[in-house]
Amino acid sequence: MSAHNIRLEVMKAIEGKVDGFIDSYLVPIDKIWQPTDFLPDSQSDNFFNEVEQIREEAKELGYDFWVTLVADTITEEALPTYESWLMDVEGVDQHDGPENGWSKWVRHWTAEENRHGDVLNKYLYLSGRVNMREVEITTQHLIADGFDIGTDRDPYKNFVYTSFQELATNISHKRVGQMAKKKGNTLLGKMCNIIAGDEMRHHLAYREFVKIIMDQDPNGMILAFADMMKRKIVMPAHFLRESGGSIGTAFETFSNCAQRLGVYTAQDYIEILSKLNGYWDIENLRGLNDSAEKARDYLTKLPSRLQRISDRMKIDDDQYHFKWVQANGLL
Repeated sequence: MSAHNIRLEVMKAIEGKVDGFIDSYLVPIDKIWQPTDFLPDSQSDNFFNEVEQIREEAKELGYDFWVTLVADTITEEALPTYESWLMDVEGVDQHDGPENGWSKWVRHWTAEENRHGDVLNKYLYLSGRVNMREVEITTQHLIADGFDIGTDRDPYKNFVYTSFQELATNISHKRVGQMAKKKGNTLLGKMCNIIAGDEMRHHLAYREFVKIIMDQDPNGMILAFADMMKRKIVMPAHFLRESGGSIGTAFETFSNCAQRLGVYTAQDYIEILSKLNGYWDIENLRGLNDSAEKARDYLTKLPSRLQRISDRMKIDDDQYHFKWVQANGLL
């Protein structure tokens, strides 16, 4: 049987369990938080007082912080791209009725993720600290440009990507929240912390998908994992651009901001890889074919190799002035 047909067989075999994954890793709509739970109530007589409090607290947060929060928000807002991408993955049949397991998962997962962009976008608007039109232009570019994350339509590679990416966003949102709270911005701290919690649940689900596939098709799964790491896990923010710029031109300067703040760093990338290697027990996989054995060896050695590279890296201290944020001299 071809690798393509094996993947389809494995995806079909797991599909019947997806309702259980939805129950275990996602929250029913009538029980989960909504953006308005954290934002001023526009129907309340106290609305303008609460908005003024947001604006005052926002003044304590510096330039790199706002650049990072804006980029996090924009990537969360690009949900239409992510859903359309995953709906086209092999084994996810969106035309097989509403009860198709995998397409149901994708819709429910993206519905949860959609709330993140909503709440952060509204907070940015109320804060008065960013140029919302420039933010909106970048968001529209990100959706219109689309992206190639190196997974093609391969479900194995897509699940490796989402396992990695969901943990990365958990780390980023959690640290942004911690920084906001440290500056006395309790509201933003709570928002980012609860978003981070959602991302962790989603990470655990995708991590479990990979583990189940590893049990059923270890050769195919480990080859997909190794291939993704050779390409490097490209975050959606990699494709950011400002008005008048070309695709991807804003990423490096945003990444420098995030690294200077310690929100998401090269060290985090290495630690995520090490955690996934450990959870999927890569080092102890046995009975693999020759190609998969080589992939296993590559993956077990990769964290040390990346660590050596990271130790030699230097972060650019120059502050690029994004159109999104007016520089205020603070870090």
